[in-house]
This record gives sequence, structure tokens and C-alpha cells, in this order.
Amino acid sequence: MIWNPRGLIALWRFHEVNDVIIRRAMSSDASTLADFAARVFIVTFGPDNRAEDMDAYVTKTYGVEQQRREIEDPRIVTLLVEEGGRLIAFAQLRVAPEEVEIARFYVDPQWHGRGVAKTLMDTCLKAAGNANRIWLAVWEKNPRAIAFYEKYGFRVTGSQVFVLGSDVQTDRVMELQMTMPSARDTHRAG
Repeated sequence: MIWNPRGLIALWRFHEVNDVIIRRAMSSDASTLADFAARVFIVTFGPDNRAEDMDAYVTKTYGVEQQRREIEDPRIVTLLVEEGGRLIAFAQLRVAPEEVEIARFYVDPQWHGRGVAKTLMDTCLKAAGNANRIWLAVWEKNPRAIAFYEKYGFRVTGSQVFVLGSDVQTDRVMELQMTMPSARDTHRAG
């Protein structure tokens, strides 16, 4: 792995795939990110939700200008995972003085089970730096994601409302406390 803290760039070599690069998004990535994020969100959640709710949410959340604003916001860190120059995953961290929210964490389904999510989460935890708290919200009907986060030591600490179009849903709030010295290494135990 190559790590450059200023640019949050990492390079991993996987056994079955070419080099995978993780880097911080730039304004010029907004269009590619918008297309990718919308596609992966629809593939992931579309089968379990109404098309009109999906369309409303995707239009509001994953437009090119919205992505550009988020990439340029100094309180948001958007990480892109690329293989052979193609976007295969991304995460978005919202950074506050004492905590970091992993606001978005998506891997193209074609890359599930190939170590990309683990590599991206490891990078998110490094990017969180000295935060005392790292948290995220995940749809209560997404057992695969919940199990993945639990492997890293995240625990359910509550719930919050998530509005998808006109559908009010429930997300589980999961938290990883970073104040104990060994908490950051919890995910390496398995």
C-alpha cells in the first residue's frame, strides 16, 4: 500500500485484480461520481423500493452540481476507488471537530466479495484521524451492510429517519468509539 495523507491516495494490489487506487475526489470527478452513485444506489435499493421514490431521491441527491458542491466542501472528504481508471466504489466522510460520519459507502456489486469494501473502510478509518467517534447510518433492511460494519466493531446505538422520495424509512445508527487505544484495530481481529 502507498499512502499519501495530503491527497488521501492509496494503492493496493489484489491477487485477482489490477491495481486499485483510492484517491480524494476533485471537482472534475463530479459527473463521473454522479452517474456512478446514482447507478449503484438504484441497483442496490431499487428492487425493494418504488421507482418514483427512487427517482425523486436520486435526482435530488446525485446530480452533477450536488456532487461538485459536496466535493468542494472542506467539511466533506469524498474518496474514489478506481481500477484501471474506472470508478468501482466511493465513500463520503463528513468531518466535524470530534467525530466523522461515514455518510456514503458504496461498492459496485460486481466488486462485492473481492476486498474492495474492506480496503475502502480501512482508508476511511485512516482518514478519520484522531476522531473520538465514527458513525454511520444504514438501512435496517440491508443485512449485508450491517454485517460488514459489525465486523469492524460498529454497534447499533439508535435509529434515524431516512426519507426516500415520499417513503419514510428507518436507518440504524451504528457507531465506532475511537477513544480506547485498541478500538481502531478491532476490525483486524477476525
